[in-house]
Amino acid sequence: MTTAMHEEWMARYLRAWDSNRPDHIRALFTEDAEYYPAPHVRPAVGHGAIVEWWLGAGDEPGDHGFSWQPVVVTPTTAVIRGRTDYTDGRSYENLWVIEFAGDGRASRYSEWYMSVDAKDLATD
Repeated sequence: MTTAMHEEWMARYLRAWDSNRPDHIRALFTEDAEYYPAPHVRPAVGHGAIVEWWLGAGDEPGDHGFSWQPVVVTPTTAVIRGRTDYTDGRSYENLWVIEFAGDGRASRYSEWYMSVDAKDLATD
């Protein structure tokens, strides 16, 4: 079960993803937040680096759909399972770990994602 804070953060994240507006992106994170786009890479740290990474990632407004559900939610941490489907046919399963500051912004965001290949999908 999510709280209103988690639901609101996810709604703002999806709005930022759809808009690519720097002010929407910055509003999600603390000034010194760490953003790990994958667990094995150096994080983007701070608003400037996060916005730069985000805008360089190549996602454009309207080129994707995203569905999500909570796996674990505490007052300070959320683990989210998601699925991203791009209009070009690519699909990814996502696992996000989001650590929250007291004001509801993320202080640390980590993402794991795996490509979904249609030939590997279960048909049962």
